[in-house]
Amino acid sequence: MSLSDIHNFDYAVLLCNKLAETKAFYRDIMHFPIETDQENWVSFRVGATLLTLRPRGQWAAWHDGNSVPGSAAVQLAFRVPPPAVDTCHAELVAQGVPILRGPTDVPKFRHRTLFFRDPEDNVIEIYAEF
Repeated sequence: MSLSDIHNFDYAVLLCNKLAETKAFYRDIMHFPIETDQENWVSFRVGATLLTLRPRGQWAAWHDGNSVPGSAAVQLAFRVPPPAVDTCHAELVAQGVPILRGPTDVPKFRHRTLFFRDPEDNVIEIYAEF
């Protein structure tokens, strides 16, 4: 097997300065089920993929470096059925989540999108294809 034979994306790790707050966001706001819940490692099951959180800093054989407040490290996109974009928007607003851009049709990509941030300032996109 070589690198060109990789066809699965198993998990992503978000490096956190606010682990407890970010865990609460993905658990309570996004309603992702927790698969693993340890002091320094929390994984949420999102379909076939795990979204994992761990503290930013010294890890294994490296140091993650500092984050820049207000700067996104990653953009996560979650696909939903077309009517769900507006439903998700209403739920987020009701829970007090600041919205970067409300539901918007983007004909160039044939997407309806919604953007907001998690507590680590990562950009979260909920989108549907049309």
